[in-house]
Amino acid sequence: MKILVVGGAGYIGSHVVKILSQQGNDVVVFDNLSTGHFRAVRSGRLVVGDLVDTKVLKRVFEEFRPEAVMHFAASIQVEESVKRPLHYYRNNVANTLNLLETMKNFGVNRLVYSSTAAVYGIPDSIPVSELAPLKPINPYGTTKVMGEQFMQDLASCSEFRYVAIRYFNVAGADPEGYLGQAYRHPTHLITRALKTAAGEFPHLDVYGTDYPTPDGTCIRDYIHVSDLAQAHILALGYMENTGLNATVNCGYGTGYSVREVIDVTRKVTGVDFKVFERDRRPGDPPALTADSSLIRKQMGWTPRYDDLEFIIKTAWQWEQYLKIIKEKD
Repeated sequence: MKILVVGGAGYIGSHVVKILSQQGNDVVVFDNLSTGHFRAVRSGRLVVGDLVDTKVLKRVFEEFRPEAVMHFAASIQVEESVKRPLHYYRNNVANTLNLLETMKNFGVNRLVYSSTAAVYGIPDSIPVSELAPLKPINPYGTTKVMGEQFMQDLASCSEFRYVAIRYFNVAGADPEGYLGQAYRHPTHLITRALKTAAGEFPHLDVYGTDYPTPDGTCIRDYIHVSDLAQAHILALGYMENTGLNATVNCGYGTGYSVREVIDVTRKVTGVDFKVFERDRRPGDPPALTADSSLIRKQMGWTPRYDDLEFIIKTAWQWEQYLKIIKEKD
């Protein structure tokens, strides 16, 4: 199958590209490399371009003629979205419209879309199901609600079909050691904690210790990136086999607090790094865990790596690999 992976040089997209290529698919990665890296495209073909440039995007569709698209090219940092809302509306909303319009013009009717648990805001109950009200509390979540609405409206009047996957907290790295998170300015808790343990940061900041949780810190559902990548493969097959749309959560349903993540990180690395407590950040809900029964039932998703210590171990191994690469460069 010919698949265009937009944002496929990034963290999650590169893991999906790996599986797609292993299965024998013909893959083209379209990425502006703002957060992705050319080294992450270990198979398939890379076209460097931005969704804002519709001429380049059109040329990719003309030359490659994809049968399906996977869309990972979004800005994803909650705190940044609060500070730079217009950037998030431009990239996550306007650029998604560019992609959908190009797909429509070329008759490409299958899309797997990266969404987020941020669409729920502060849920009324935990774990949160797909039926929960959409009440985003930051621009990032709002832009993803808008993207989902675009797809629903387009599907209602055409042959277009989609699966929107609402991510929870993605972490870890390829167990084989080839891929991982390599953001220039990492904000994810586990990555920041590991880089602090490695001496790249002098301390780890914990934002908020007075939340209504057992230890006062935020609780999140951490999912291994390889399990999430497999969910995208199943989503594509679901559309092909059923011709139906779907919006599904993808998480383990197990929550860990910030303090618990720090404890496990210290255990894995053997480093008792410094932690500073800060005030809450805007846009952070106290707790967020997934009810993922729908994706398990409809698509047969069965996670393999539901273990926080394993998730952090694979991420730590990746950090050691990155250090070697930097030393060689």
